[in-house]
Amino acid sequence: MSKTDLIGGALWEQYSAKVNERMSNPQYMGEITEEEAKRMGGKLVIADWGAEVCGDAIRLFWVVDPKTNKILSAKYKTFGCGTAIASSDVMAEMCIGCTVDEALKITNLDVEKALRDDENKTAIPPQKMHCSVMAYDVIKKAASIYKGVNMASLEEEDIVCECARVSLRTIKEVIRLNDLKTVEEITNYTKAGAFCKSCIRPGGHEPRRYYLVDILNEVRQEMENEKIAKIVDQKSFPLMNLIQKHKAVEQVLNEQVRPTLLKEGGNLEVVDMKEQNGITHIYIHYLGVCAGCPSSKTGTLTYIENFLKNELSENIQVIIV
Repeated sequence: MSKTDLIGGALWEQYSAKVNERMSNPQYMGEITEEEAKRMGGKLVIADWGAEVCGDAIRLFWVVDPKTNKILSAKYKTFGCGTAIASSDVMAEMCIGCTVDEALKITNLDVEKALRDDENKTAIPPQKMHCSVMAYDVIKKAASIYKGVNMASLEEEDIVCECARVSLRTIKEVIRLNDLKTVEEITNYTKAGAFCKSCIRPGGHEPRRYYLVDILNEVRQEMENEKIAKIVDQKSFPLMNLIQKHKAVEQVLNEQVRPTLLKEGGNLEVVDMKEQNGITHIYIHYLGVCAGCPSSKTGTLTYIENFLKNELSENIQVIIV
């Protein structure tokens, strides 16, 4: 029976290639012994963490240099699904070379983003997002053991859902990233509110500092305000002179387009800009691998033009020279 038969083709396609690779060929699964840690000149730290959300469990092994607090090696063992394996594997890799304090800054969102093939497309389906939270929590557990302090004292983020260990920052980012409009959608994506339900709205069996309904309303209002501000900005673009427009175009290219092209070994330069019949014509020249890429006149061109239209004005046309 194929994997597609087991879970359904549509669901399988929601996993990134990186997740699939880590599921099938984990690089850091295993354990570290006291003898191995001593040979490295470090202290062995072993931390256990379980996720009540799905019954998964993870054991994290660190070798930490006591002189520098740097993590020399990391491995893990897990009882969990393929997503838990992939999340744990990339988490262990991200810890190596960090100090313990630097590792504490790694969040479940960082883990999920590291598993993406496309920075704008999530690596795992929403119902499996909680697996990356477990990898995030075991880091704090290991750090608390190494530092000899209570785990709660290391909590830098506001936790909204204690059952699924979902932070305020995670919920806000997931709402924005996926344009969520209901509490039910938040629960589907993060598991927040799926269990005791105290965090959904006031009136549950336990009072909370944050409630999903309030967070959703707040973020949706922020998104609406940003949309209005963007419309105002787009209205101002036609009123700019060519020098001002050139600066605005370069800013969008530098912040949102060039980083993607540079990753692939390409780039572009704006060589001219003209106004004709209310349309701003932007003439570009490709550099690096983009110059000979077959998609430079199709997909890449559309990608560049859409960004400029979305950020500045619909009345923009990009022309290759």
